[in-house]
Amino acid sequence: MTLQIDIINPKATRLLKDLADLNLISIRSEQENNFIKVVTKLRKKASAENPTFEMITKEVELVRTKRYAKKKG
Repeated sequence: MTLQIDIINPKATRLLKDLADLNLISIRSEQENNFIKVVTKLRKKASAENPTFEMITKEVELVRTKRYAKKKG
């Protein structure tokens, strides 16, 4: 069984190390997941407001109008 524990008091670290010395538990360091860090950072930078259907439609129509004008002229 694996548990993730947040240590509040530094004395608990010493107790855990003692338990590991007695071969009652094993302690291993978990490396940080860089992918999750990047995704979190990108989400923070992203706009808080998602585009509405109307905003998307307006942008699509604008691009279509420009594209059609190029083909005609």
